[in-house]
Amino acid sequence: MGFSEYARYDGLGLAELVRNGEVSASELVEAAISAIDRHNPALNAIVYDARDEARRVAAGELSDGPFRGVPFLIKDLGMHVAGWPRTSGSRFLKGEVSVADGRLTERYRATGVVLLGKTNTPELGITGTTESALLGPCRNPWNSDHISGGSSGGSASATAAGIVPLAHASDGLGSIRIPAACCGLFGLKVTRERNPSGPDDGDRALGFGVDHVVSRSVRDSAAMLDCTGLPEPASPYATPHKARPYMDEIATPPGRLRVAFSTETPSGRPIDPEVEAALKETAALLEALGHDVEERGLGIDYRALYKTQGICGAANAAAGYAEMVARMGREANEDELEPLTWAGIRNGQRLSGERVFGAWRRLRVLNRQVMALFEEFDVFLTPVMGTPPPRVGHIDPVRLEPREVGKRQAKAFPFTPPFNFTGQPAMSVPLMQSAEGLPIGMQFAARYADEATLFRLAAQLEEAQPWADRRPTLFG
Repeated sequence: MGFSEYARYDGLGLAELVRNGEVSASELVEAAISAIDRHNPALNAIVYDARDEARRVAAGELSDGPFRGVPFLIKDLGMHVAGWPRTSGSRFLKGEVSVADGRLTERYRATGVVLLGKTNTPELGITGTTESALLGPCRNPWNSDHISGGSSGGSASATAAGIVPLAHASDGLGSIRIPAACCGLFGLKVTRERNPSGPDDGDRALGFGVDHVVSRSVRDSAAMLDCTGLPEPASPYATPHKARPYMDEIATPPGRLRVAFSTETPSGRPIDPEVEAALKETAALLEALGHDVEERGLGIDYRALYKTQGICGAANAAAGYAEMVARMGREANEDELEPLTWAGIRNGQRLSGERVFGAWRRLRVLNRQVMALFEEFDVFLTPVMGTPPPRVGHIDPVRLEPREVGKRQAKAFPFTPPFNFTGQPAMSVPLMQSAEGLPIGMQFAARYADEATLFRLAAQLEEAQPWADRRPTLFG
């Protein structure tokens, strides 16, 4: 199977070819390896290449799941894969190797995927761009001068380039939705605790971070979540209820939804005119599909929301650093962590417990205010980003001062964090493009645990305004 043919199938389509005996898992792995050799030197999407292991696995007995034989990549942020490095994009953690698979990795293997390697991520997943001192910048297949987003930028870049049809990603403040928007993919941030985070889920302490995938098709995302989003026996938190498989949901019309849309930003500054035009075009598309659409913002105190989150996040950074020191057996040298990382850690170390828990209590109340608004509408629509994908280096956490990184991130990524704070599901849908041909993703958020509505709507939008044939120059 040639690369161009391989890259035009989604994951379920490739697995069907394997089931029907038209290709073997080994042939799919070789096609993916060919794609890595062809594109990764320009993209820097894959930072750990496990091709020899993948060849052995593909030639053996694979789990008979819906993605049997499909090449798959794991983001190099926290995820345990037995015998693989786990750098989380940090020079301080270079050399750390996982002893065993984590729970989510086990579930991925059970779907039948063949793990091919690990993907690029910024240091500790902090930024919305994938640029680190250890791993270097990851680039966008649509235009390699531009970012692939972060922190799942490596996974998004590899998927958009056709190296794999879907890849693992995680999202703590927008890290699935931002790369999906930058790279023209579908990306769903699932509800808090929907996917497992054990056995060592300390990095999920705030509940902001979740794992899922970026994919070229909606159905791949639905099928994967049906397999991974199951109760975890040892979890102290109940998996949110779902009424039926998500593969059934994507075959179900969404009905007439009440949709609110907004360009409201925490800073009050306007967004890029191209992005605003794309949002209004999306609102018009929803109206044409029969939904009730009105323009209205969340109307919340963004200053209070981000101030309280910032205190909690800094404390979590300090606690995370203490755990890293315990694992590595020493303190980090100054040059082993980036300036933005040190700033967060040191801010957290100065905080009192009283101040942290006071902020956490206030954040809980503010989250309730956001979630209460969803009694008035079913879906909240914004762009994923305030600008088209910036150029590589514009938000460089290695070169720029932390305050400048924060200012530039606030302009580029103003919309995604609130739904990490509340734990609600939110998705990026690749509906639009800029005049330069760069993707512009639209964010849709729904009620807590209501991925079903998002999958129904995503499937409707995918049919109404298909994106499967809209591919970057590097594709195929």
